[in-house]
Amino acid sequence: MSGELSFVEIGVEDVERGRAFYESLFDWEFDTGPGGQGYVVGIPGVGGGIHGSDPGAGPYLFFRVDDIEKASARVRDLGGSIDVTGVGGDEESVKQFGRFEMCRDNQGSPFGLHQPPMPT
Repeated sequence: MSGELSFVEIGVEDVERGRAFYESLFDWEFDTGPGGQGYVVGIPGVGGGIHGSDPGAGPYLFFRVDDIEKASARVRDLGGSIDVTGVGGDEESVKQFGRFEMCRDNQGSPFGLHQPPMPT
């Protein structure tokens, strides 16, 4: 497991308003996400995305792991939990972005695991 920050996902209520805000604030570039849902965000130095229908959400931070199954098991072994398995897990998304899981540590703080896609 490496543990460096590898992906940031921003949840907002209205994805178009969110896109306009962050695009204007940081000059980020946005491309339509897989299946036309949300956007892929050009955040310097780390992968990113933005999705809608998530009112009151903050940024989701995902940490890189080499094997998401092993890392998920380790989270549980250490007293944490897995909230959502296979976030964005359709085949097209997995090929483009890899695999994600939403977790909580042993004190209830949220974080994510990210296994980047395998090179083709």
